[in-house]
Amino acid sequence: MADANAAAPAKAAAPKKAKKAGPYKPASKFCPKCGARMAAHADRFACGRCNYTEWKSAGGKGK
Repeated sequence: MADANAAAPAKAAAPKKAKKAGPYKPASKFCPKCGARMAAHADRFACGRCNYTEWKSAGGKGK
């Protein structure tokens, strides 16, 4: 009789599917003042290192 606590044979992991290749587009911009990656907000790009901000709309804050 087999031991009740015996481990079952391990299953092989299924291979992961490769992503489709396409043109690379960075998620955000780089800061022109210090070179750090800028955070992309709904209305602006903001640098956390030097506090530089670029607004996405021409109207600025007051939409």
